[in-house]
Amino acid sequence: MDVNLKKLDPRAKTPTYGSQDAAGADLYALLETDLTIAPHETALVHTGLSIEIPHWHVGLIFARSSLGTKRGLAPANKVGVIDADYRGEILVSLHNHSDAPQTVEPFERVAQLVVLPFVRAAFQETQALSETDRGAGGFGSTGTK
Repeated sequence: MDVNLKKLDPRAKTPTYGSQDAAGADLYALLETDLTIAPHETALVHTGLSIEIPHWHVGLIFARSSLGTKRGLAPANKVGVIDADYRGEILVSLHNHSDAPQTVEPFERVAQLVVLPFVRAAFQETQALSETDRGAGGFGSTGTK
């Protein structure tokens, strides 16, 4: 699928896939100098990119597993959502979950972008819902050891 991309800064790096079967394309930090994120703090990281997500698709920004597991850095909002009609810069709200300062270097890979199709729901108000075995069982209601 072709996805239009605009560099808002000539230094911005085009997203890249780490392997042939990678679902997420790496997003790169567009920084002048190193950015240190204090423990349990959040910083907005610029990418210098704007993107045109195709109609009936969504761009989802996820953590890079290596940053999350090794350094405690992950998107503050867990999953960023880029709607098809958004044309602003892609920013990564990177949160430091660790107890130590973490430094992000210029052009470091800071998140991954996955483009997926979606179905838009037509919500219908009703007085009753169909019955299921689970019913109204909430958090942890299906798991047993």
